[in-house]
Amino acid sequence: MKIVLPFYLFIVGFSTLLLNQKNKPNSLTIEISTTKYDNGSILLALYNSEENYMKNSYRDADVKVEKGKTIIIFKNLKTDVYAFSLFHDLNENKKLDTNFFGIPKEPYRFSNGEKGRFGPPKFDKVKFDFNRDMVIKTSIE
Repeated sequence: MKIVLPFYLFIVGFSTLLLNQKNKPNSLTIEISTTKYDNGSILLALYNSEENYMKNSYRDADVKVEKGKTIIIFKNLKTDVYAFSLFHDLNENKKLDTNFFGIPKEPYRFSNGEKGRFGPPKFDKVKFDFNRDMVIKTSIE
């Protein structure tokens, strides 16, 4: 009986620690390197479901490019599946400029390094599991 109680308390305490760790909000840092232009802003949309993907962002950011780099930090994210899309707003008009055929004239990218052909890539290609503090590095041309 003397051994059972401490063992039980250990198991309960350890389980509580794991449960709290899983639900603990974490930070997602996205580092974007620009290889061609050193002006404008990066506009990024973060999605937390396939239903919202490319429709309604969960969170978004608009950050100036400085010295060919932009760092975006989303704090207090819960464990979930996410995806993002971003573009380099060269003229800072807050929209992705396209040509006559609808092809983007400004650099763009999706999570997992995807670019998409004939429209954005499917959610399955760009989603990623988020369950701890994470840094994602990507670049656009």
